[in-house]
Amino acid sequence: MRHGNKNNALGRKKAHRGALLSNMAISLIEHKRIETTLAKARALRRYVEPLITKSKEDSTHSRRVVFSELQNKEATAALFRDVAPKVGERPGGYTRIIKLGNRLGDAAEMAMIELVDFNTTYTKEKAAGTEVKKTRRSRRGSGAAKAEGKAPEAPAAEGGEEAKAE
Repeated sequence: MRHGNKNNALGRKKAHRGALLSNMAISLIEHKRIETTLAKARALRRYVEPLITKSKEDSTHSRRVVFSELQNKEATAALFRDVAPKVGERPGGYTRIIKLGNRLGDAAEMAMIELVDFNTTYTKEKAAGTEVKKTRRSRRGSGAAKAEGKAPEAPAAEGGEEAKAE
């Protein structure tokens, strides 16, 4: 009976589930986003968010606690070096789960889990130089005129100027 048991077993024994979540957490820290099933993404969120909270305080004790969960020196260092400074003022909710639809082979619900502060699409502040200028393009200019080096004529613009002058 599973009375009051809130963890999702994911069809695995405890040791296998722990290794799965640890490896997925390492991949998430390394790549900043991964695609997996929805159930695994939700289990990973509950696993990795306390680790990120622990990484906000950079002490020997917190590093050892995080390393005992991840068992990967590079991922632990990346968590404290790259992730923790970006999420320093955020009180929680470090990950975002986006549903992607069903997998073709077995119709499992797929999802993408990502670290929130590393996706520039949804963040308010954008890096300098990433803004793209939008230009208006008309259908009047022909490709042949541009190829010959001539500027396309715009009769509507001339007519509009004359109308304003009158």
